[in-house]
Amino acid sequence: KGFISSELQKKLYKAYQIAFWTPSRKNQKHRPSASWERWLKQKRKVIETVFSVLADQYRITDIRANSISGFEVALDGILLVYSLVTLGLVER
Repeated sequence: KGFISSELQKKLYKAYQIAFWTPSRKNQKHRPSASWERWLKQKRKVIETVFSVLADQYRITDIRANSISGFEVALDGILLVYSLVTLGLVER
């Protein structure tokens, strides 16, 4: 939320195509429009809610794996179950 380093943002985008969308601060010279700020706040709320559900109900933070591939398999399984439940294809 407080990350606004434009130089690092440009560097990460150039190297890895990672784009940071951050809310602006009141003392910034160039501030985006109010509609952009509202849109960003809505998207952030959705993302935070999904992370909260994954952490609380699906125990995503409690994955115990002995390797990276084991972690990826566990994470893929959790995300698959979450997706199926969200789409209403299975019941929790």
